[in-house]
Amino acid sequence: MKNEAKKLFRFLRTKPVPTNTNEILALERTKLANERTLLSYIRSSLYLLIGGIGILQLKDFESIKWLGYVALGVCVIFLAVGIIRYMLLMRRLYKWNRILFVDTIPEPVEKKQQPKDSRIEVEAK
Repeated sequence: MKNEAKKLFRFLRTKPVPTNTNEILALERTKLANERTLLSYIRSSLYLLIGGIGILQLKDFESIKWLGYVALGVCVIFLAVGIIRYMLLMRRLYKWNRILFVDTIPEPVEKKQQPKDSRIEVEAK
């Protein structure tokens, strides 16, 4: 298990494998999830943009032109909300990243215990 962890952290800046490995990996997963969420906001915004433009281009449906304008407005709101949420979470993750990498504790070194002399314990009694 230790060899696998060493291979995993080969490209990171901490050389001894830190004891807070789970927290660091959870932080990386959260960063990736944040990026996926931003991309889904952008994708939804583009769908609304295309739908709004499509509705505005229809000549036979002049009575629902308002729906096209609503779709364009919601498109801008979706994009703004997605970018704001992304930026807020990235700031929080940056703070956690600094905390985790500054307070990195190297793995404790196992000390060999010296065998106790049983004669000393017997004489003490």
